[in-house]
Amino acid sequence: MKNILLAEDDHDFGTMLKQYLTLNKFQVTWVMNGEEAFNAFTKNTFDICILDVMMPIMDGFTLAKKIIDINPEIPFLFLTARKTKEDKIKGLKLGADDYVVKPFEAEELIFRIKNIIKRTEQQKNIQAEQPEEKLIKIGEYTFDTENLELKIKGEVNKITAKEAKLLYYLYNNRNQLIRRDDILADIWGKTDFFSGRSMDVFISRIRKYLKDDSSITLESVRGIGLEFNIK
Repeated sequence: MKNILLAEDDHDFGTMLKQYLTLNKFQVTWVMNGEEAFNAFTKNTFDICILDVMMPIMDGFTLAKKIIDINPEIPFLFLTARKTKEDKIKGLKLGADDYVVKPFEAEELIFRIKNIIKRTEQQKNIQAEQPEEKLIKIGEYTFDTENLELKIKGEVNKITAKEAKLLYYLYNNRNQLIRRDDILADIWGKTDFFSGRSMDVFISRIRKYLKDDSSITLESVRGIGLEFNIK
């Protein structure tokens, strides 16, 4: 049984949604504001988060940022009554797996949730494959692929399995143009819009991890892909 964190401040809508999710064999923790949602997230393990954008105390976007800081690989989707393009782009840039505008059919939401969970589990299986090399030199960094650590001058950054998978892929394709769709297909398993936004978030994290060695660059080539160069 998959565990869902549902953050929705509308009592009637939240009650209906929780009942429908429970009928579809999900375990649901329902809270009515962003602060309660964040507290619940820190105390429990969830498979996916469903976040209303407009909530009291802490809005859904702020909540998502705090959740990502704790677990950057948790899948989540936004629910909203607002149809503005700016809001949708903001949500997707945060790495949301989906953005659902109210009103919607509960059956459609269940379908989307199941697809997100399926994709997430497929990615976990892909990420479980360990590279043969345990310690890799990337410029001045040492990349420990077994313990998921990136080290430089005594400083150690613990990275996630997906970040490690992406970094290893970039390293193996260094000093050449890498097509964006190839990265998405090989690391995310799909090339849709949502995956592209998620990849952009992970690319930004890789850049931050490698910022202390000027001999390493990760440059975007507009409309094509990336170049991961080590001088």
